Amino acid sequence: MTREEYCAKIDEAIDQIAFEGTFIDYERYGNGHINDTFVTHHRLEDGSVIRYILQRVNHDTFKQPEQLMENVAGITEFMKRKIVQNKGDVNRETMNIISTWEGKTFYKDSIGSYWRAYVFIEDTTCFDMVEKPDDFYQSAIAFGHFQKLLADYPAETLYETIPDFHNTPVRFEKLKNVVQEDVLGRVKEVTDEITFVMEREEFTHILLELHMEGKLPLKVTHNDTKLNNIMIDNATGAAICVIDLDTIMPGFSVNDFGDSIRFGASTGAEDEPDLSKVNLDLALYELYTKGFLEGCNGSLTATEIDMLPVGAKMMTLECGIRFLTDYLQGDIYFRIHREKQNLDRARTQFKLVSDMEKNWETMHEIVNKYR
Repeated sequence: MTREEYCAKIDEAIDQIAFEGTFIDYERYGNGHINDTFVTHHRLEDGSVIRYILQRVNHDTFKQPEQLMENVAGITEFMKRKIVQNKGDVNRETMNIISTWEGKTFYKDSIGSYWRAYVFIEDTTCFDMVEKPDDFYQSAIAFGHFQKLLADYPAETLYETIPDFHNTPVRFEKLKNVVQEDVLGRVKEVTDEITFVMEREEFTHILLELHMEGKLPLKVTHNDTKLNNIMIDNATGAAICVIDLDTIMPGFSVNDFGDSIRFGASTGAEDEPDLSKVNLDLALYELYTKGFLEGCNGSLTATEIDMLPVGAKMMTLECGIRFLTDYLQGDIYFRIHREKQNLDRARTQFKLVSDMEKNWETMHEIVNKYR
């Protein structure tokens, strides 16, 4: 598709969505890698300008956009009711979908692309990296509060937008198959990494087994709990809204906790080649644990709280498995900017897992301190 053709589809989508005011213009927005995101400007009758977020959903990643938007609509409407009960601000504390003129939550254009729009949350900032510890703490409170608001939502009614996304045993089995196939002959250079994973096969089943035994409940999970999916209020510095709900699915609350720890409590970058720089930052781990449990405010079961360290280790191991799998397959899923970047990513995750194992008792002690 040419740039002119693509711009025509953007204009087509803007015409079909029930934005308030007269359309002025649009521009690209943010640093997202999955969906195409724009901010649109519209002039109201009083002369002021209102902004909206417009997105083209990547239906190569999300195969069933209709189901995805049904998830998002159900979750956001449910959260609005809870926010009203708590005397909060529904315009800032959750995402608000702008429907099409036909009343739908998305518009499917003439070539089959899916578009949706949200109210732009003004006077907020989204951080890609932890600039100061309080940002990480605020994200913990926000993701914990997200669990609190949705604690009684029927998680089993949600669609799986990416099947088996956080099914660690399935990820493990896929790695085994990829190792056996060895399509690029790369296995010989990663035997230590493969051995590391294989030695932890039993661990990969812990959470699913607890769930099958009725001890670990299925919850609404965000599944991408990075700092950049939190909007921070510019005036107060407080986290006010969880965004990017595309991976909302039924899952385990401890995995949402764990993904934040994996990404935010590491002393090194996700692709750091020098593993001596990569460790679990226990101070950040404690800060996040404190904030997450504060945000959850009693909505977690005793087993969920007990399993928080397991969630941290599970998500770190799983992500390492995924990076290693992708490297062995030829870097077909995770975008790379240099040779062996996915292998470096895998190695940082495995180094973090090792460091967690060394600090296992301390991690549990910290959880018990704030439970």
